[in-house]
Amino acid sequence: MSDKSRSTPEADLAFLKAIVQGGNNPKATLTLGVAYLAGGLLYGLQCLFHVGQMWGVVRWPDLANLAFIVAITVVFFIVLMWAVREDRKAGTAGPIVTRTLNAAFSGAGMANLAIVIVFGFGARRDGDFAIWLYYPAMIFALQSAAWFVAWNLKKKPWMLAASIGGWVTAVALGLLVRHGEIYLYVCTAALFLLFAGPGWIMTRAALQTRAVDADAG
Repeated sequence: MSDKSRSTPEADLAFLKAIVQGGNNPKATLTLGVAYLAGGLLYGLQCLFHVGQMWGVVRWPDLANLAFIVAITVVFFIVLMWAVREDRKAGTAGPIVTRTLNAAFSGAGMANLAIVIVFGFGARRDGDFAIWLYYPAMIFALQSAAWFVAWNLKKKPWMLAASIGGWVTAVALGLLVRHGEIYLYVCTAALFLLFAGPGWIMTRAALQTRAVDADAG
């Protein structure tokens, strides 16, 4: 009588292949991709808005400025909620690499919340806005680490580029907190390139996978 609890060599090879390649059915990448794409585009737009203020092109009342900034965050969460619902429809179970990748970025997100509290409180307590400007630098540093994990798992060149770009951006922003104009330019470009760019790649891949699955089903 065969022992079904023991795996066959073929099953072991298939398992190892899934770990190395990440599988061919990434079910849980849409939320991550949309979060990056929407975050990069929306907050990049907000940075452009501040650039317009700096140049004197945007001259809105204070209440209108606040409403615009709040609207950016509201729209981001609406888009994110839509992506989560789409992932639930498709099912979030995926290969080990996909789950590990999502865990890495979820961990970075938890660290982001702690950083917001620390730097936000410090800036308010000391009355120094420059302290708050270290927060985006730390965010890019954490994203760099997460993308480095992703690259080690999937070996996609664009992931390594995102990791290196995030590291360079983190250092640049940290050195530019007292140089507001250049800081804003760097942050704007990084949001579009290092958030919206990878987000577009992941979102497109997830939607293509769902389309293939729908046709096959």
